[in-house]
Amino acid sequence: MTLHEHERWMREAILLARKARDEGETPVGALVVWGGRKIAEGYNLREKLQDSAAHAEMLALQAAAQKLGSRRLEGCILYVTLEPCPMCAGAILLARPEAVVFGAYDGRSGCCGSVYRLTEDPALGLGSVPAYGGVLEAECAALLIDFFEQRR
Repeated sequence: MTLHEHERWMREAILLARKARDEGETPVGALVVWGGRKIAEGYNLREKLQDSAAHAEMLALQAAAQKLGSRRLEGCILYVTLEPCPMCAGAILLARPEAVVFGAYDGRSGCCGSVYRLTEDPALGLGSVPAYGGVLEAECAALLIDFFEQRR
């Protein structure tokens, strides 16, 4: 895929992040693309569902697995507005999409390059899912910065 295509999908993920924000959730959105089409999406719903695992990525991965009828998301690309945390990076590795593309880096708990590169660690023996960050980074980061500034 080209940078233009990655930006197109990230813009859709940003719309999902805004939806999360509008519902009082941390503004993170995610979607799964397969064969050039969006097949699943998710946004943070931790507060609404009172579920610590209801991260945007987890919900998008679950919806994609249901859509494809397989837990293995081979040939899919996951787009997410924030670098995945350890839990989500582990789920991504187990789902085995072709790649994960994210917007804002998370220097505190990001596990696709910032703090750790879980999805590409050969020591785990689970294969590798390449991660590419910084796609529309400023827009993705601004959503988070504005959200947390308003909460202070």
